[in-house]
Amino acid sequence: MDRRGFLSSVSLAIPASGLMGLGALGPQSTSAAQAPPQQSAPLQTGRLKQGITTQALLGGDARPFEDRCKLAVALGMKSFDFANDPSWWPVMKQYGIVGSCYRLPPPPAAVAAAASTPGRRPVLPPGWEAIGHKEAMGDYLKAFHDGIDIAAANGFPNMILLAGVRTTEVSEQQGADNTVAFCNEVKAHAEDKGVTLVLELINSKGLVGGVGTFFDNMPWGVDVINRVNSPRVKILFDCYQAQLMEGNIVQTIRDNIQHIAHFHVAGLPGHHTPDETQELNYHFVAQAIADLNYQGYICHEWNPLPGKDPVSELTKAIQILTV
Repeated sequence: MDRRGFLSSVSLAIPASGLMGLGALGPQSTSAAQAPPQQSAPLQTGRLKQGITTQALLGGDARPFEDRCKLAVALGMKSFDFANDPSWWPVMKQYGIVGSCYRLPPPPAAVAAAASTPGRRPVLPPGWEAIGHKEAMGDYLKAFHDGIDIAAANGFPNMILLAGVRTTEVSEQQGADNTVAFCNEVKAHAEDKGVTLVLELINSKGLVGGVGTFFDNMPWGVDVINRVNSPRVKILFDCYQAQLMEGNIVQTIRDNIQHIAHFHVAGLPGHHTPDETQELNYHFVAQAIADLNYQGYICHEWNPLPGKDPVSELTKAIQILTV
């Protein structure tokens, strides 16, 4: 399953026994102009600002977006990653939810072409979301500059960068050079607008990620970040992806926290709930991150096991990361 679509089938219906005081989240939704209803205090999430990718709160059923926001607030969530629909932003602002990481949407032509076939995903042009390839310096670069302005104007602290995959024509070193060149083209704009560009570490094994990705190890990413040398170009450290490739998660974070501006979490194996059934001790990981005085967001990006209640699983995962 594609890593950005892995939660598209999740339906977060509130269990009758949980979240007392939240109220029934029925199909009716108030307008963004109205004040939010009174609710009981949200769950406490400790020293880390926890968020979630929007797929987890938007997929599966027809629950209105505002009701998704109510659920997120009740669970103590501070942010949504990849909340790219502009119609969501006023509602998120109403409920105090930050769009923690903006992702440039596919080009309109690709979206239109995909719309002709139900279920088809847009086919991205060469270099789109693949800054390790020289083609990214064309239309994607122009669109990315526009995206920085959109992110800044709408309160997104971060904007994602993806390096792409190695090919027979583009080696790992060439990919690094191309990535540095792209970042150098956009870093001044990001610095001016106060938006941090976060380059995500992705495993190269094809497990909820690509095959042969350039940025599949921290030395590669740190080399790029050091060469770009901008306070607004950092790393998105995905613990699931990093564990698949190198392990040694806590020490890697401690050694490189100055280069990390954003975190994703998911359990291993299977990209499921980061709980005691998984190989990573996420409470220990969260404790280490908090002890480093990390001030950014740490976002849940995983799919619950079939048959599990999504809200109960998310509530449990939130508490595991609460330190």
